[in-house]
Amino acid sequence: PVGQQLDFERKDVWNMKWASDNPELFAIMEKTRMYVLRRLVPEEPVLSNASICSFKQLQIEAVCIDDVMRNQDVSAKEVLLDFETKSLRDTRDILTKVSNLKDAYNYIEDNPHPRLWRLFAETALEQLELAWAEKAFVRYEDYQGIQFVKRLKLLDDKVKQKAEVHAYFQHFDEAELLYREIDRKDLAIHLRERLGDWFRVIQLARPGPTEVAVPNSEQLLTNAYSSIGDYYADRSKWVEAKDFYAKAQNGGKLVEAYYILEDYTALSELAGSLNEGDPLLMNIGNKFSTVGLCENAVDAYVKAGDVKAAVDCCVLLNFWSLAVDLATQHNFQQIEGLLAKYASHLLEKDKKIEAVQLYRKANRHTEAAKLLSQIAQGIKGGVQKHPLRLKKLYLLSALEVESFKTKTLDMSALQGGTKGTMGTQATLTSLITQDQSVASDKALSSPWRGAEALHLYLLAQRQLSERQFDAAMKTAIRLGDYEDIVDTETIFSLVALTAYHNKYYQQCSKAFIKLEHSESIPAAQREKYGDLALSIFVMNPPRDPSRLMKTCQSCQASLHDWQIQCHSCYRRLEFCVVTGRSIFPDKSKGGVPSQTAQDEVIMGCKTCRHKMYQ
Repeated sequence: PVGQQLDFERKDVWNMKWASDNPELFAIMEKTRMYVLRRLVPEEPVLSNASICSFKQLQIEAVCIDDVMRNQDVSAKEVLLDFETKSLRDTRDILTKVSNLKDAYNYIEDNPHPRLWRLFAETALEQLELAWAEKAFVRYEDYQGIQFVKRLKLLDDKVKQKAEVHAYFQHFDEAELLYREIDRKDLAIHLRERLGDWFRVIQLARPGPTEVAVPNSEQLLTNAYSSIGDYYADRSKWVEAKDFYAKAQNGGKLVEAYYILEDYTALSELAGSLNEGDPLLMNIGNKFSTVGLCENAVDAYVKAGDVKAAVDCCVLLNFWSLAVDLATQHNFQQIEGLLAKYASHLLEKDKKIEAVQLYRKANRHTEAAKLLSQIAQGIKGGVQKHPLRLKKLYLLSALEVESFKTKTLDMSALQGGTKGTMGTQATLTSLITQDQSVASDKALSSPWRGAEALHLYLLAQRQLSERQFDAAMKTAIRLGDYEDIVDTETIFSLVALTAYHNKYYQQCSKAFIKLEHSESIPAAQREKYGDLALSIFVMNPPRDPSRLMKTCQSCQASLHDWQIQCHSCYRRLEFCVVTGRSIFPDKSKGGVPSQTAQDEVIMGCKTCRHKMYQ
């Protein structure tokens, strides 16, 4: 249906606003007057030139735009104006001047609005007219107000009712004063507890010189101190919270405060003051465990009677020696299983370095060595990209094997003594056990081989970059004995390059032959090596320059100084780890350090037992 135009017209209106809570009310600004219209009937106007901002609860909020434009620094109180509608003003007058609430009730019924019913209910409460107040709350649809009136009716004392009304209107000091006038300090304390005013609760709970103590005052003080601690804790003021938790003897909250403040000394003292088996000890142990304080955590767990939690804490924090001690003292037989389980867990997550650290702390040197060797073999890019990292890994693996050997010999010495047949037998037994332990794994049987290979590779590269071609060639030729560590193409490419620069074309030719016939090198790459060799040896016959020969100390055969093995007795020659060249010691002068025929002193390392020219 088509709507009809209302028979309503107002001229010179420059602002209007509908009431947000009543569709029959709206306000307009007409020239310098403000009109409120109910069902299109205007009320008595108010003089104003302010712009209407909002209209709700029978109140109009307006702002003086002209004053704001003239002075932008003016305060909000000076430019914001509040106007009440005529019905609200009349209701206030009736409630103030007329003692009979029935007249006011009838007036509001004729001009109903939630704001008026609320105003009537509050006035009725102030006068303790509970029947009228309940009716007004019903009309206002305030369920909480209705329940409040019902509670007031249950009170047997007008003063108590008055105090509750003051509390309802948030006049808490007046309510407390009324309770104390009738000697009901307990009700005053209960009021402050409901408000959360715990500082006032403490003041009221402490009896004065002439006052009788409140029943359960100690419990009240404890609850108040604890609640004040919670107040400060919610605002992250843990120093103040800690003090109040201590006064309340609230152990659980005190542990939390010490933990957040990182006051682990106080936390340890608290654990020491608790009785054995106290449930709080487990919480303290968990706190210590999360920050890595294993020994403190273990003390708390053991005092709580949970040895398994103490062992698990040691396992988690990698304190394996302490875990073993605990397992021994308390007959806990699952430590080996836990070690294996945790190591497997780390390996499943590909945390191999963490697993190595775990094995080292548990003195499982052989497992650590094997895992380090596996990590080295699994590095992407290998020798070409990470030679130094590989050398370090192989070196750490070798050191772990040496630690295992030292530990085995030390244990045999302790068990069998250092003198006599028993000592010799124990040492022999330990050596056999050691040999059986390492013989099954190449990384354990030849622990230094990987480190030697990467050391020679890096040494040859450095010598080549420093144009020490002769030394680089000797080092590269010795590297050819480590094809299981460094790939064939890398080794013999380096040999060919250093031999070419050193003009040892026979050694260069042998390296190219190896490159051309290696199945591990792609065919296209082998063909390129063949073309390069052809271009080199067309101009340079494959012959080495003549050099002074060395003598094999075993069979007296003549050897080149670059050879790594005697061609007659097949004795492998040791090498100098500094220069990479073979060592030809003077047989007549044994021992380390020794002296060669060329008056060069040979030094030996006590750890890896490699040698070098000094």
